[in-house]
Amino acid sequence: QGHVKFDHVHFEYIAGEPVLKDVCLEVQPGQMVALVGHTGCGKTTLTSLLMRYFDVKSGSISVDGYDIRDVKLDSLRRQLGQVLQDSVLFNMSLRDNLRYGRRDAPMAEVIEAARVGEIHEFIMRTADGYDTKVGDDGIKLSVGEKQRLATARAVLTNPRVMILDEATSSLDSLSEALIQKAMANVLKGRTSFVIAHRLSTIVNADLIVVMDQGEIVEKGS
Repeated sequence: QGHVKFDHVHFEYIAGEPVLKDVCLEVQPGQMVALVGHTGCGKTTLTSLLMRYFDVKSGSISVDGYDIRDVKLDSLRRQLGQVLQDSVLFNMSLRDNLRYGRRDAPMAEVIEAARVGEIHEFIMRTADGYDTKVGDDGIKLSVGEKQRLATARAVLTNPRVMILDEATSSLDSLSEALIQKAMANVLKGRTSFVIAHRLSTIVNADLIVVMDQGEIVEKGS
C-alpha cells in the first residue's frame, strides 16, 4: 500500500558521530512528502535507509507494518523507485535504458512509461526512435532529457514508493517545467519522498518535513 513509518530512527556512518537522531515520521499511502533543509542535514540518508543501503543503528523503518530488515532485499526494492540528481545511463538504446529495471517489459508499456515521463515525443524525434544509442553515460542527451528518461525508467517498474533526490536541481526552467509535469503524472497514487531545494518542487506536497542536523525540526504544509 505504501504506508511508511520511521520509528525513533538513529543512524551514524562513523561511530560516535550521529547523522540522524530520533527521527519519527509516519507517511500514509499516496502521500507526497517533501524533505527540505541545508546540505548535510540528513535528507538523503533518510531515503538511503528506506532503500536499505544501510541499516539503522536503533529504532526501525517499516513499510505496511513490516520492518524492512525482516523482508528480502529484492522484494523491498521492487516496491521502490528512485530518480537521482545524476542518473546513470548506459551506452545502449533508449529502449534498453528504459527497460533496465524490467527487461521483459512489453513495448506498449515502455511507450506508456515514456509518455508519463514526458520523453516519448523527444524519442520519436531522434534518428532511430527507441533504437537510438545514447552514448557512454548518456552523453548524447541533455541533463533534462536524462532526467526524464530516468523518471520514465522508474515508472516502468511500477513502484508503490518513489524517491526523488534533487531531480530538478540542475535544470533550466523549460526542462524543469517538463519534469514537473512528468513528476505530477508519476506520483499520482504513489507514496513519494521528494528531496528538493526549489520551492516550485515542493508546493504541492501533502507534508513538508524540515530537517536540521539530523533531526526533524518542523512539519507542515
